[in-house]
Amino acid sequence: MDAGFIGQQLWNGVMLGTIYAMVAVGFTLFFGVLDVIKFSHGDVLTLGVFAALATALGLQAAGVQSPWLQLAAALLVGVGSMAALGALIARAFILPLREAPSFIVLLVTLMVGTVIRESIRLFYPGGSNPQSFPHLLPAGGIELGSFTLRFDSLILLATGLGTICAVHLLITRTRLGLAIRAVAQDGETARVMGIDFTRVVLFTFALGSGLAALAGLIDGLYYSEVNFGTGLMLGVIGFSAAVVGGLGNLYGAILGGFLFAALQMLAVVALPLASEYKDVVAFAGVILLIGLKPTGLIGERAYERV
Repeated sequence: MDAGFIGQQLWNGVMLGTIYAMVAVGFTLFFGVLDVIKFSHGDVLTLGVFAALATALGLQAAGVQSPWLQLAAALLVGVGSMAALGALIARAFILPLREAPSFIVLLVTLMVGTVIRESIRLFYPGGSNPQSFPHLLPAGGIELGSFTLRFDSLILLATGLGTICAVHLLITRTRLGLAIRAVAQDGETARVMGIDFTRVVLFTFALGSGLAALAGLIDGLYYSEVNFGTGLMLGVIGFSAAVVGGLGNLYGAILGGFLFAALQMLAVVALPLASEYKDVVAFAGVILLIGLKPTGLIGERAYERV
């Protein structure tokens, strides 16, 4: 095992941590404003990737050869449509069940996610098989021994980290972010103060769903492949990351995402002949951490949930 291999795994860990953190932030936003767990989150991510893929392939078939135009259109359609879908799910299924027992919301969102996932498998051409994602970013990279720093990876990492920072600034530095935090802390008091509760909730679900779609697009571009089960695993990992970091805490979600990726990469480095066990090792570590600190690593700030 050389330094190049370790460096490559560290880089992979940073990339995966960014993707996991983006998904976990969505779970945290949903829990923050309504105390609900939206189990269709991962499947919304998958649908966003397939919408972006269909857009890119459609433009190629129409004769549009510029990869930048294809990427811009795929990003706009994938993220924009999933933001709209997230708001629609909140409006149609979650807000009407605000006063229902929490397990009802879990069940409804789980069924919505299943419908989305199975619809992709059944109705997208070849949807049950892995789909190749077109290379829309500059190829090439820097070779440092056995370590390769790809240019497309740098762009994807900068995009992911920049998006996370932008969400942080939105939540902490804007009037809209103040409204979201007010609703998260006490929805009824926020209404009395003149905050449009429904609009804030719909925007929050749109934001979280758009983040998930962007995370899925980054994942598809990074691995050059996507399948209808991609969001299922990313959703489980994102939820686990949000819980271990402190469900409802923005910083906890980010920390949990990078921690989960670190556990995976530690397994790959420590068990190079059995890297398929990296998810097992990571989930075992999460279980241990939750047992030691059930409220999450930053759970003591749960009253300030976004």
